[in-house]
Amino acid sequence: MSETVAVTGAAGFIGRWVVAELLDRGHTVHGLDNFSNGSERNIKEFRDNDRFHIYEGDVRSRKDVDQLFQHDVDACIHLAAEIDVQESLEDPESHFEANVVGTQNVLEACRENDTRLGLVGTCMVYDMVDSEAGISEGHPTKPASPYAGSKLAAENLAEGYYHGYDLPVTILRPFNTYGPYQKTGMAGGVVSIFTSRDIRREPLKIFGDGTQTRDLLYATDCARFIVEGTFSDDTVGEVLNAGTGSDVSINELAELIATEGTEITHVEHHHPQSEVRKLLCDPTKAKKVLNWEAEVTLEEGVSRLRTWLRDRQETNHE
Repeated sequence: MSETVAVTGAAGFIGRWVVAELLDRGHTVHGLDNFSNGSERNIKEFRDNDRFHIYEGDVRSRKDVDQLFQHDVDACIHLAAEIDVQESLEDPESHFEANVVGTQNVLEACRENDTRLGLVGTCMVYDMVDSEAGISEGHPTKPASPYAGSKLAAENLAEGYYHGYDLPVTILRPFNTYGPYQKTGMAGGVVSIFTSRDIRREPLKIFGDGTQTRDLLYATDCARFIVEGTFSDDTVGEVLNAGTGSDVSINELAELIATEGTEITHVEHHHPQSEVRKLLCDPTKAKKVLNWEAEVTLEEGVSRLRTWLRDRQETNHE
C-alpha cells in the first residue's frame, strides 16, 4: 500500500537512504532539510521523481515543520538532528535547539495530525558495556556528551507523547552506520574517513589506543530497519536497536581498510571522556518483532563504499 511519508533531515546521509528505500517501496515522500548537514548532492537522483518533494526549512521552526504536514501524511520519520559529539561539547545549545526543540515541534505536528512517528535515536545514549553479550534495549543509558543527552531527551519527550496522548511512536536506535554519501571529513563516520584517506594514500589516524569497538551497520540495512520499524504496528511504544551483532576494534578496522603502503598512526584523543569504549548491538528484538537483520557484511560494505568513493573522485577530476 502506497503511503505519504514526511521525512525530516531528508538530504542527510541516513535521510537520503531512507528516502531511497521509501521511493523503492512506492511511497510518496515530502522531505525537509536546512542543508546545514545534508546536501543537494545526496538527493540529486530523486529530483526527477514526481513522488519526491523537498522543502528547505528547519525543524526548529514550527512553521517549517507544518509545511510537511499540509500533505495529509500517513507517517513521519524524524532524522533531522545535530549529530557531532565534538561540536556538542563546544556548542551544547545548538544541539539542544535542534534535537530537543526540533523534536518537540515534530511531535506537536504529529499529534495535531494524528500521524505515526518513527523517531531515529542513537546508540550513543547507552552506558558502557564490558560483556560480550551486546547492548539490548533494556541496557542502562548514560549520555556522555550534550549530543547524546539531547537525543535521549528527545526520546523521553516522544515517550511522553506516546503515553500521554496515545501517539503511535517508535524509537529506533541504529548503531554506527556507514556507506556512500557519508561525509569523509571529521564529522563523518570512521569507515568513510578511513576509506577516503586510504584512496588518497593518506595515513589513517586512530584517536587513542584504537581498542574501542564499534558495531558497524551498512546504510541500506539501516534504512530498511527505519522504514520497517516506523510502519510496523508491533513496534509502537517500543525502543528498537539495529546492528550486526558483532563489533570490530578501530585498530582492526584500520587494518581491514588500509591497502599496501597506507600508514596507520595513533593520535591523542581530544575528548576521551565522551568516547564510548565498546559498542556492540544485541539485535535480537528487531529480529523477533520485525524479522529484520543486517544483510551486508563489513567487508562487502567497505568494498561498496570504496567503489563509490573512487567513482566520485574520478567524476570530480573529469
